[in-house]
Amino acid sequence: MITNRSMPRSTVIPQLPYPDVQGAAAWLCDAFGFSVRIMIGNHRAQLNIGDGAMVVIEQHGDAKSWASVMVRVEDVNSHHEHAKQHGALIVRPPKDYPYGERQYSAEDFNGYVWTFSQSIADVNPEDWGGVPGKL
Repeated sequence: MITNRSMPRSTVIPQLPYPDVQGAAAWLCDAFGFSVRIMIGNHRAQLNIGDGAMVVIEQHGDAKSWASVMVRVEDVNSHHEHAKQHGALIVRPPKDYPYGERQYSAEDFNGYVWTFSQSIADVNPEDWGGVPGKL
């Protein structure tokens, strides 16, 4: 088996552009509790997010793409408080949903919306109107 240590093991790795990669990495780590996996010059950073990862890339020009990222956390309430104390703009406070998740959303300093989700119940998708596929 080939192991590439320079790439996270995550199947899906979101990439979000920021005008200041190092500043963005520091802010995301402080506000949301991520950690730096690898800094690559001043144009790219890989961040650890639980057992997943994301990549902060250099934003070119003034164009900012719209993006939203969902991250699973152990405790939405404490994560929410921590993010709020570190300057995250809370756009949707913690709330329980019928599909068994408690979630809140916060906007970072670059306008990206992050939704943090905690599983609170094992609910059959048909019970809330979903149609299960390959779960």
